[in-house]
Order: sequence, then C-alpha cells, then structure tokens
Amino acid sequence: MLVRAYRLTDKVGVVVLKSSAVLAETTLAGITIITRTARRGAGAVLGGAFMLVLGVGRLIWTLLRRVLLVIWGILRFVIGLIGGAAGAAVGVGGRTSRRAVQSAGGTMARRAARAELEATLTEDPLRAQNRVLSGMMVVLLAVLLFVVWWATGENQRNATPPPNIAVLNFGDTTPGTPVPTAPNLPATAVPTATALPAVLEVRGSLAYTVRERGQTDLWVVNVGSRAPLRLTNSPQDERDPAWSPDGRRLAYASNQDGNWEIYVYDLAAGTTTRLTYELSFQGAPSWSPDGLWIAYESYQGGNLDIYVVPIDGSQPALRVTSNPAPDFAPAWSPDGRRIAFVSLRDGSADIFVFSLDNPSDDAAINLTETPARQEQRPVWSPDGKLLAFSALDEGVEKIFVKPADDPQAPAQVLERGRTPAWAPNGASLIFAVDSFESTQLIVTPFTESGISTLALQVPLGATNPVWTGTPLPAALVNSGGLPSGVAQALFVEQENAPDAEGLYKLDTLLGVTAPSAYLNERVNDSFNALRERALKAAGWDFLGNLEDAFWAIDRLPQPGEERRNWYMTGRQFGVNRNLIVGFPAQMEIVREDLDINTYWRVYVRVADEAQSGQLGEPLRQIPWDIASRNLGDVEAYDAGGRLKPQVPSGYYVDFTQLAADYGWLRVPAGSDWRANINSVNYWLFRKTTGLAWYDAMRELYTVGQLGGFVPTPTPTVRAEVTEQP
Repeated sequence: MLVRAYRLTDKVGVVVLKSSAVLAETTLAGITIITRTARRGAGAVLGGAFMLVLGVGRLIWTLLRRVLLVIWGILRFVIGLIGGAAGAAVGVGGRTSRRAVQSAGGTMARRAARAELEATLTEDPLRAQNRVLSGMMVVLLAVLLFVVWWATGENQRNATPPPNIAVLNFGDTTPGTPVPTAPNLPATAVPTATALPAVLEVRGSLAYTVRERGQTDLWVVNVGSRAPLRLTNSPQDERDPAWSPDGRRLAYASNQDGNWEIYVYDLAAGTTTRLTYELSFQGAPSWSPDGLWIAYESYQGGNLDIYVVPIDGSQPALRVTSNPAPDFAPAWSPDGRRIAFVSLRDGSADIFVFSLDNPSDDAAINLTETPARQEQRPVWSPDGKLLAFSALDEGVEKIFVKPADDPQAPAQVLERGRTPAWAPNGASLIFAVDSFESTQLIVTPFTESGISTLALQVPLGATNPVWTGTPLPAALVNSGGLPSGVAQALFVEQENAPDAEGLYKLDTLLGVTAPSAYLNERVNDSFNALRERALKAAGWDFLGNLEDAFWAIDRLPQPGEERRNWYMTGRQFGVNRNLIVGFPAQMEIVREDLDINTYWRVYVRVADEAQSGQLGEPLRQIPWDIASRNLGDVEAYDAGGRLKPQVPSGYYVDFTQLAADYGWLRVPAGSDWRANINSVNYWLFRKTTGLAWYDAMRELYTVGQLGGFVPTPTPTVRAEVTEQP
C-alpha cells in the first residue's frame, strides 16, 4: 500500500508540475502575442493598453522567479536534513535488528527483518522529496492565484475618485470644515468644437443692415458666431456700413440728426463722430486704403456726385465727379489710386472707374456698358484686380465678377444674390439671398473649389454685408450689443368679434377721399398708420385721396381688371394713378422685372418746402414713362412705355418700402400690361395676411350672398359596375 501511495503521489506531483509549466508558458506566450499585436496597432491608445499588459506580465514573471528561487533554496535545505535523518535511522535500525536475532531466534528475526524493511520504506528519501514538492506546488498555486487577483484589481485601485463638487464650486474650504460628499455622478462628455467651413476660416467679423418695423439699423457679428449684436438703435435710420482698413471703425450713413450725414463709430471706444455737416443728402461711405479719407455720395446743386473728405476733417470735401447724371455708390481701390462707382450717364446703371492719376470726370471708364442690366454696389477684390457687383438680370438678382482693367472682358456670373462683399483674403464673397421668410448671408468660394456656405440667417430684407479680418472687441461682445430701439409695433389692429354668422364689418376711412372710403376692419388700422407715416415722411397727405378702396360685390370690372377683385374684400386700395403726370410729377414709378412678373416701385416726391434735404433722398434709378406710349412712339407703344430721358431732380420717399413695413404689398402687373393700361397696376397695394380671395370674401359675405363666386365642386365620374352572372 505504501508503495502504491508513493507511486500515486509521485505521478500527481509530476502532472501538477507539468501543468504549471504549461500554464506559465501559455501566459507568457499570450503576453508576447498581445505585445506584438500592440506594436503593430495604429492607435496610440491600444498600444498603451497592450504595453500595460506586458508590464503586468513581466512583473508576474519576476515575482514567480523570485518565489521559485526561495522555494528551491528551502527545498535544498530540507532535502539535506531529510538525507541525514534517513542515514541515522538506517544505522539505528541495523543495530537493533542484530540484537533481536541474537536473542529471540528465527521467528523473531523474521519479524524484525520485516519491521526493518517497513521502517526503511517509511523513511525513504524519495518519499520525503515528494512531500516537499507537493507542498511547494500548493504554495506556487497560491502565489499564482494572488498574482491574478492583484493584476485584475489594478484598474480599480488606480481609478481616480470623482471630484468633490462642493469643493470645486461653492464648498467651504476652511480647515476643519466637513466637506459634503458629492454623489458619484457620471462623467460629462466634453463637447467637440465644430470646425468652420473652409470659406469661413479667415474669420473676422461682419456688419450689415436690418430693417425692422420701419426702422433700419446696423448689426455686427463675429464670423462663425450665431449671436449677432445690434450696433445702433436710433429711431431714425442707419445704413451703408463700411469697415475701416484696420477693422476698428465703422463708417455709415444716418438721418438721425434730421438729414442724411456720414458718421464714424469706434467699436473699441464706443464713440460716434459725425464726419459731414451739410443740409443736403450724404451716403454710401468708402474708406481709402490708408484709412485717412472717405469717399461718399452727396446730393448738392441738384446733382448726385462722388466726394472725398479727410477723416480728421482737416479740410473741406473735394468733388470727384461732375456729370449731370447721378453718380453714386463709390468704392475705393486697394491701391488707393482708383474709385469705382455707379453712374446713369449712359442711360443705364453701369460701373465706372475713375483714376486719381487722371482726375478728369470725362476720363472715367465705363467698365460694364450693359443697357439691359442695372448694376449696383461695386466692390474691389483685396488685390485690386477684380470688381464684384450685383444686378437684376433676366428677372433674378445675380452676383457678377469682372476684371477691373478690361472693359471688354465678359462679367462672370457667380451666384444668385445681391450686395456682394469680398472676404479679407479675397478667396470668397459674401452676399444676401432672400428666401420666403428670411434672408441668408451666403459665402461662396471664388479662387478655389468648394461649395457655398450659410454664414448667418438674418431677418428678411437684410442687406449690404461687409467683411473685415478683425474680430469684434471683446467688450462689445460681452455687452451683448444695444437693446432694441423699437419699443412697440407700428400699429395694432383693433377689431370687433365676428357676428353670429362669422362676418366682420367695413370701417370708414376718416378724412380720405375715395368713391367708397371703406376697408375691412381687420386691416383698416394698418392703413391709417401707414397714411400717418407717409404724411410724416413726404410732408403731405399722399393717401388722403385714393382712386379706390372698396368695391361692391356686384360692381363689374373694366377690361384688364380681375373679376374676382380684391377691392371687393376690403383689403386693397389704389393710390391716385394720375400723380405720375406733371412737371415735376408727384409720383415716379420704377420698373422691376422679378422672375416672370413685372412690378413697380413707387416713389413719392416730398413737399416743396422739404426739398432741401430734411426729408427723403435723391433717386438712383431712371423712372418708367407710362405716358410715352400715347405720344406716337411705336416702339414705346409696343413696350408699354420707356425709360425717362433723365432722372428727375429732387428728394423722394420710397413708398413701396413704407407700405411693406405696414404689411401692404404691391401688386404685379397683368400679363397684358403693355397693351392695357388697366392692368399695369402700379397704383395697387394689397394686404391678404395669407388669405385666399374666397376666404377673404367670406369675412364679409355669407355663402348665400356670394352667389356665383362660390366654388363649384368638381363632379366625380363613377364607373358603372356590371354584375357578373
């Protein structure tokens, strides 16, 4: 039995030793494979993780090696002791056996020999070694289990505890004060900054104009920001922003002191300086590249021309152009030796370039010479080689770019939009594009490939963006800009509740002369407010005498007039169309072909006593002459009129803009307007508030009263079904 137990113990010990060796080799091989994989990995994070595993493996192997060396030393010492004890035991056993043989005889001798053999087997050195090796394996397995536990718990031991919120923010850090323990909150992800599109990487800041509730103001914003700041909030108008070359000042035009003048605003200091002091009109400033002069348009002596004035006011303004036709919208070139501007001297709005090296108005070069297009607002590229401008072309406002020194080169159409401005690096342009409910400031690349990018969405009608490479002062950004200067709406519609049948009433227009001076009570207050505003702007009661305001439902229209006429809804009025006749005429109309429709912009001449510049501003467009169609001119008759030979002198108010401020919109001409005077429609203004004509009629009439105007349902044709036998 002892021999069998010895053999079994020996085999188990060998198996355990071999298994431990295989386990150690497998672990080290796995660590080596992971290490090689980490070295081949592309990510620094994975490589760091694998190196951590390698370090742990090396630490484990070092510990194992030291433990094995200690165990081996102990083993050698124990084996030595066991060997000595075994030898002594054998000697003693031999002497005892001989005495037993001599004294007890044969039987006792055999028993003594068997006892000696058993004693010798029990104390055999090999069995002692096996016991020691078994104990060593137990210790080794315990060490391996400890190492595995220690390695797997390292991450938890090294984890950084969450910070104490009370200490970081509002906790009392006085010594001895107990600090409240914050809950173990999940870590907050750090937001990743969104990269700017390539066309906006030049950054800087923008300035532009916004018209809200009948008031035009200046706004600024850092490129890439979605938080624009109001820069002006005067009850009067500020417009035409122009950055100084260093981007620290902004020149603009305003009528805040009673007439239009040029002002300069220092953004860092927050101070405004008035640059011009004239009773006449001044506008559209442009800086010289050295920042010492400003070019602008000025209406003096009955003519609109280009002037320059030193920024320090050290000398009077100098006149640059003197042509009898209007010259306006100057733009100073980056080299400082040229000024581009718009002129009507050749019968249409063209871009001209004036050279300061040859300061003769007659030497100015017509760069565009396009009678079919009316160019506006030229701007130089930063290198002075190109001019960008906008123009109404084929019914669409477009951005054009053309070489500044080659009148024969065709202009390149860039995008749809108006009032362009170059980026500070000249690689792209920004311009305004109107949508249904808002205006977008769009940036499109020019020198490199790319796509157009929305820089900022602004209120509908915002215009004239200008770009500088200088960011806004931090103090201005932190202030949040100025509060709104428009405290309340321009009008409040005071209407009664509808009657039992859901109908509203007509309201009398007090003091208005018209065949039927009535409007729907849901729009009459806006008309009265518009009438008062027009009186203040023009100096006379333009809306006190109307051609029409309301039609009875049974009134028959004239040829060219709509049968389903908006006069019947009480939501349309017509100004006196005969005001376009006279010398000077009290009303001028400018033709605007937008998309497939023809519209008219109405300008009202201010009162004679206000013609010195207190009200209105000079015209920059050639009016349309409707009366010329009846003067025997066949070409004018076929075209429905023609442009007037020259721009009328004097000051005018843009009534179309005023009406739009109060929700009254102009009406497009009918498709036959060239042949039918009744469908020209320049005198019509309408306020639908989103209603279709029939719905607007239902505010005043029941279905029974509408009679033949009630829509007839479209009959549905049903296919006959034949039964199958």
